[in-house]
Amino acid sequence: MATVYQNLSEYDFDKVPDASSMRFGIIASEWNQNITEKLLEGACNTLERHGAAEKNICIERVPGSFELTFGARQMAKNKPIDAIIVIGCVVRGDTPHFDYVCSSVTQGVTALNLQYDIPIIFGMLTTDNLQQAEDRSGGRYGNKGDEAAVTAIKMIDFSRRVCTEKK
Repeated sequence: MATVYQNLSEYDFDKVPDASSMRFGIIASEWNQNITEKLLEGACNTLERHGAAEKNICIERVPGSFELTFGARQMAKNKPIDAIIVIGCVVRGDTPHFDYVCSSVTQGVTALNLQYDIPIIFGMLTTDNLQQAEDRSGGRYGNKGDEAAVTAIKMIDFSRRVCTEKK
């Protein structure tokens, strides 16, 4: 979470595993595209900085944030990848739509994490206004896409270590 105490793009580079052997899927929402494209760019740049080859990053787009879970499920079922990052942005409006979409995506990503043996990373911004979204998509609080990419790399590494230990 980005606050005055934590920047989304600040992390210890040396504590992130090498991603050169990892394959990533990214599902990005087209809604609030001015924000989601910045998040996507941040995620891809961070993955590549840690060794991921561009050919090992599969990017697909869905119309809105509500559709992220369906997109992630299809990718998990049909693509040979090690982790999926969902990228979206929901800005609070005057109706309860914000609450329904945010809750549905959060619960959906949780369910997918329990259903599949690959990590599904929540890279969705849920903000009260557009300024907060801009601040968290490359602005003064960093980029949530960077954070999501680092999380994906670390969770793939975690999964590989834990699965190897039991065998």
